[in-house]
Amino acid sequence: MKKFRPHIAACLMCAALAGGAAFAEDLVILHTNDTHSLIDPDKDGKGGVLQRKAIIDSVRRAEKNVVLVDAGDMVQGTLYFKYFKGAVEYPLMNMLGYDIRILGNHEFDNGLEELARNYRNVKSSRLSANYDFKGTPLEGMFDPYVIKKIGGRKIGFIGINVDPESLISKENITGVGFKDVIKTANSTAAYLKKDKKCDLVVVVSHIGVVKDNDKATDYDLARASENIDIIIGGHSHTVIEPGNRGKYPSLVENAVGRPVLVAQTGKYGKKLGYIKIDLDALKSVAPDKFDYQLIDVTDRFPAEKLDKKVADFIAPFKSKVDSVNNRVIARSLYYLDSDDRNGGYANWTADFARWFGQLKLDSMAGADGMPLHLDMGVMNVGGIRQSMPAGDVTEGQMLATFPFSNHIVITAVKGSDIIDALGVAARKGGEGISGNVRVVVDGDGNLKRVVIDGREMDPDKTYNVATIDYVAAGNDDLAGFGRGKLLWRDDVEMAVPMLRYVESMTKLGLPIAPDTTGRFQKEVVL
Repeated sequence: MKKFRPHIAACLMCAALAGGAAFAEDLVILHTNDTHSLIDPDKDGKGGVLQRKAIIDSVRRAEKNVVLVDAGDMVQGTLYFKYFKGAVEYPLMNMLGYDIRILGNHEFDNGLEELARNYRNVKSSRLSANYDFKGTPLEGMFDPYVIKKIGGRKIGFIGINVDPESLISKENITGVGFKDVIKTANSTAAYLKKDKKCDLVVVVSHIGVVKDNDKATDYDLARASENIDIIIGGHSHTVIEPGNRGKYPSLVENAVGRPVLVAQTGKYGKKLGYIKIDLDALKSVAPDKFDYQLIDVTDRFPAEKLDKKVADFIAPFKSKVDSVNNRVIARSLYYLDSDDRNGGYANWTADFARWFGQLKLDSMAGADGMPLHLDMGVMNVGGIRQSMPAGDVTEGQMLATFPFSNHIVITAVKGSDIIDALGVAARKGGEGISGNVRVVVDGDGNLKRVVIDGREMDPDKTYNVATIDYVAAGNDDLAGFGRGKLLWRDDVEMAVPMLRYVESMTKLGLPIAPDTTGRFQKEVVL
């Protein structure tokens, strides 16, 4: 990866001026995605709004034409959003000077009214070509595209949003219409190129590049396109390295054999995307010749070089967040990776759900007057937003790891529906399932059978499952659980009983020490 040094670019510009040479007219697109409320750098000094702004400002000083773009999910994932519900992130995006923004799925987490309240003060161009907000609180706030005239060229930007089905809770997106990703993007791009005479078309999307269901990805869009030059994406948290030809390539051939540049920076604002384009050469240079880089956002800037106005704005919010983050409530024996779909953290959350659910069922009588039995716990890995370090665990870490307003529920689900849902989970690489359950898969990850308490699951039997209301509604592609019958729903958010559980174990002198064995296991063939 090439290292970008803004001060060198500035020096080269000055040298050219001194020599009387004519400048090429360049455009630099800086982009972020899935920053997920990471306001402060992480424990390794990566990310952080102040450091990001320092880099952005240095590029703006060095380059004449800079457009700053965000591809969605800039909220949810730390206490800054849990406590202040956007009062930190939305003003900060204005202070950083974003020019173009689109919605991710997590912008909808607190419903349309709150989203509209936050978005009324957004200063950038707000794009969405394939959501129809008519009749909702967001009506009139978004445009399908924007055209920017830069260096004598017309640059069209299109906003493309993710299919909300089984991803965004229905109550949080009621009334919003969804249009097909590929049809909408292609028709809008054709309009911009042919009717509006745009020289370059950039899609800013939040659909991701990972194919784990039948929804379109950025790669699908690129291959089906004819008039799109660049796709700046998000959602899948993928670091697309410049020049990569492997699993996540940065260049994809479109429907007419022309390369499309596909860019994404990963997550948490730890990298800033940088695309430099020679506008004078647009007619003769294809996107494979654009200068695409990823700039690491680190703590290399000293405090005196950071923006004081932004630091002063963050300070009072940071004080409250730090007070919670500093309270140690447990100790973990292992590092637990939030991205491991078939590992310790997924197991731990599902085991907690089963333990807590059984406590509740012990007090609920069945039709025969006997206490009900809880058969299994299930939790979605997508609800685990941060990894757990080995060693001290703080209250803030736990709250930030499970930031959503989810509630533990108990639902009665037919075996065939559970098998259907776990088949989807298997193809995605796993989900959290309790220790009495194993999902047996073949070499390609396809489900062969579900084993519960040492026996194959009966498709015709009904099982009592503890999970969260989001999963019980069939979200996260786990549609089978949505066909269950709700038996009980906790009144408080899931984080409350989870914190009580962790603290009670600590009082007993017990660490967090989950079973790290994968519960989605490859079939043994003798």
